[in-house]
Amino acid sequence: MLHKHVDTEDMIRLAKMSSVCSHFVKPHNVHTLAYGSRYATEDIPKYKLPEKSAGAQATYQLIHDELELDGRPNMNLASFVHTWMEPEADKLIMENIGKNLSDQDEYPATMRIHARCISIIGDMWKAKGAIGTSTVGSSEAVLLGGLAMKKRWQAKMKALGKDASCPNIVMGNNAQVALEKFARYFDVECRLIPVTAESHYCLDIHKAAEACDENTIGVFVILGSTYTGHFEDVEGMSKELDRIQAEKGWDISIHVDAASGGFVAPFAFPKLKWSFDLPRVQSINTSGHKYGLAYAGIGWVLWRSEEYLPKELVFTLTYLGAEEQTFTLNFSRPACFMIGQYFNFVRLGKQGYTSIVQNDLDNARVLSIALEESTYFDVLSDVHRTKGVFGYGKKSGLDSIKGTIAGVMDSNPALPVVAFKLSDQFKTENPHVKQAAVSTLLRTRGWIVPNYALPPAMDKIEILRIVVRESFSQELVGTVVADLIWAAETLAASESEFDVDIFVRKRDPVADAHKLDPHEDHNRGPVGRQC
Repeated sequence: MLHKHVDTEDMIRLAKMSSVCSHFVKPHNVHTLAYGSRYATEDIPKYKLPEKSAGAQATYQLIHDELELDGRPNMNLASFVHTWMEPEADKLIMENIGKNLSDQDEYPATMRIHARCISIIGDMWKAKGAIGTSTVGSSEAVLLGGLAMKKRWQAKMKALGKDASCPNIVMGNNAQVALEKFARYFDVECRLIPVTAESHYCLDIHKAAEACDENTIGVFVILGSTYTGHFEDVEGMSKELDRIQAEKGWDISIHVDAASGGFVAPFAFPKLKWSFDLPRVQSINTSGHKYGLAYAGIGWVLWRSEEYLPKELVFTLTYLGAEEQTFTLNFSRPACFMIGQYFNFVRLGKQGYTSIVQNDLDNARVLSIALEESTYFDVLSDVHRTKGVFGYGKKSGLDSIKGTIAGVMDSNPALPVVAFKLSDQFKTENPHVKQAAVSTLLRTRGWIVPNYALPPAMDKIEILRIVVRESFSQELVGTVVADLIWAAETLAASESEFDVDIFVRKRDPVADAHKLDPHEDHNRGPVGRQC
């Protein structure tokens, strides 16, 4: 066979000399020395793409340094979101960070793990034959749960020959914003039930029952209010709806928003009836990245059986050569965080989850008692009080907390959340002190403890809130109590009012430019939905 000699290097050289490839001959002047690069003396790009590329090492270091200005997750006592996993979990997540959970054909092992997670959660919530899916968080999950309730109600009304154009849903006005988003986004009338001290600042089941009618698609019941950590009475609400069906024939379902409580109640309060052991509970959502102890980016929603998930919402499609079924708002999404959740299931088991949740609750109780003993604070949450005892007028003694921790006494089912305010006695003695200033002073020591108003009708009361997570050890409990007392005493000792507005209302022109409406009411107190 004859061959002609070809000099490939000569061909490449000639190709580079052509006008089409003229950019090859221009030097980039990009190097990997972070503090010797052009960005050491020029602004790093913020609002448009730079003209030239930069080295990966330099780019990493510069962005890393800027992110170092963020707060420390361990001192953020405002957030429910988990921020730590074991190194082996981190490794597993990084190994799978490029996997797309929507690609069922390419990643069959990942799909099997997803199915196992649904079975494990279904068993944890006392379901036989549950069906469900992972989501990017509990907000997406609660939207899916509400949408399924709406479609089932519409199908029922149409079958009866009745108008299906005016659905409504009932919830407490302590609801997290995602629940109200469902009503607004999917054209459902939102009937918000005012909370009271008597209802423990969450859903009043009797008023909720009064708000129901033939057009009610369901009731959102929250297992763990973001304001105070109280569990709403799912079983009591179920009994009220049983009564309504017996009297009026309206079959109204419950969706449980267990964003936080879904991974607390099964391990800390196993006798509590709130899940699929109540026939009226149609669906449940939760956040894997809260007390499920995974990183942000994983939620779950389950229905008690296929009957409760309308088939019209399930899409069957061919994606990359395989047929698959899907019911999510998002399509492509990372699989790694779901895998991280499965790591926790295998690693911790019932024993591990129970131990961690009990530790969280014990630390929340110790924190609550310490705040009460200081006399500077009243505690509105009831996680530290004996079961059936509610209200900050009823203090719990040390013997009670010791008995609860030892397992001798039952405590109120609740999240490990401590909601508190300056005591009436302290405010009488120090009328010049603003409670928001406590939150501001704590920030000078690195703590993030939010101060905000309770829901409407109770919004004259402002509270501070601490979420006790796995990383909040008893050593840190002691430190934050000391810093809270320091803040209260510092403010009390000041001769004039500490103008917290100077700090909390300071304008950031760049941040304001990205807001839809920068003209807010400056006279309003700390308002807004909690998350």
